[in-house]
Amino acid sequence: MAGYLSESDFVMVEEGFSSRDLLEELTLGASQATTGEVTAFFMADLGAVVRKHFCFLKCLPRVRPFYTVKCNGSLGVLKVLAELGLGFSCANKAEMELVQRIGVPASKIIYTNPCKQIAQIKYAAKHGIRLLSFDNEMELAKVVRSHPSAKMVLCIATDDSHSLSRLSLKFGASLKSCRHLLENAKRSHVEVVGVSFHIGSGCPNPQAYAQSIADARLVFEMGTELGHRMHILDLGGGFPGMEGDKMRFEEIASVINSALDLYFPEGCGVDILAELGRYYVTSAFTVAVSIIAKKEVLLDQPGREEENGSTPKTIVYHLDEGVYGIFNSVLFDNICPTPILQKKSSSEQPLHSSSLWGPAVDGCDRVAEGLWLPQLHVGDWLVFDNMGAYTVGTGSLLGGTQACRITYAMSRVAWEALRGQLLPAEQDEDAEGVCKPLSCGWEITDTLCVGPVFTPASIM
Repeated sequence: MAGYLSESDFVMVEEGFSSRDLLEELTLGASQATTGEVTAFFMADLGAVVRKHFCFLKCLPRVRPFYTVKCNGSLGVLKVLAELGLGFSCANKAEMELVQRIGVPASKIIYTNPCKQIAQIKYAAKHGIRLLSFDNEMELAKVVRSHPSAKMVLCIATDDSHSLSRLSLKFGASLKSCRHLLENAKRSHVEVVGVSFHIGSGCPNPQAYAQSIADARLVFEMGTELGHRMHILDLGGGFPGMEGDKMRFEEIASVINSALDLYFPEGCGVDILAELGRYYVTSAFTVAVSIIAKKEVLLDQPGREEENGSTPKTIVYHLDEGVYGIFNSVLFDNICPTPILQKKSSSEQPLHSSSLWGPAVDGCDRVAEGLWLPQLHVGDWLVFDNMGAYTVGTGSLLGGTQACRITYAMSRVAWEALRGQLLPAEQDEDAEGVCKPLSCGWEITDTLCVGPVFTPASIM
């Protein structure tokens, strides 16, 4: 154990119990509270994060994972991933400060934002963070002035035309411009040590990774020809975080492994990295949200009546969180969250047309519509799974409520595996900050990855 995570950081889920049992206890306690406001809260299954890591090592044994801090910067997540030996991909000073505050060394941090503030480049230089990315001449010039000892990774554009989040609209150098940028770096005495790319989130075509790896090979050859010591390939992110995504992680891994064997075969001296956010945390987090108000609204549709002759209606439920807070995926990812009823309902109970709305006083704060739910009441709790990505810490930035409380949980099996059966690989910290994954982590994947779905309801 490296000492990042201790038993006091989470609730231990003993054999015979699940995180769903813990969630029921937490909602019951919140409902019975006599003081203070009843607010939404998260329950985070750290065991699910551990399982995802072991599965990653098994599927992509040559790839060293770095966690994308912006996806979910909660302390429990950062600590368990640091304990697992991951590096950290940071986009700004706040994220670099956060991971260094828990003890992560600078050698395990990459400053991956291709467009950086000069003050933050200087911060990276002062705190020993040497691996930075760039995709244009202006960025290179800023680094030359503010962090001359930096090791640079050239971020290239990808074909992300089918991705839900198209990062190449904003970041990434075209292949045509790469030679010029590499020549410019050489003239400026800046060492370019590798290539990175990001196919964007929600890409339905795994071959996009293969094409980007092939493009990276071309840029490697350009850099080597110009005298750069190219030895880092960063596959970026875009990996799915939950079952049911259009593209399965195993399918992506198979395509990546084949492309790596072709363009960067084992023994070629290239360190292969990936930046994962959603993959690790999406399915690990469940949020419980209470109903704060409700009303019945008549559906003004001429000529339409229900069987009993009454005018059809829908029930509008108002929640204490909305799309400007933890449900921002409705706006950014076009997702319609589906609630799970915390209070068990009878199968004979009639269902009603329903919609869920957040607390903001505007017409855009609509969480979900077109639902058929039993009659619910103010104070009832709704539970939403797969809520770990871009939900924690975003509320205040997006005009929502303050950060929700997080209760971390982990099973005894996962904790014992983390504490006793796995040991960090021996390594020398190099200037480029490449970390080693846990040795033999994948060997107990089959023990921990029980069942095809990694959800908090089935904590180990």
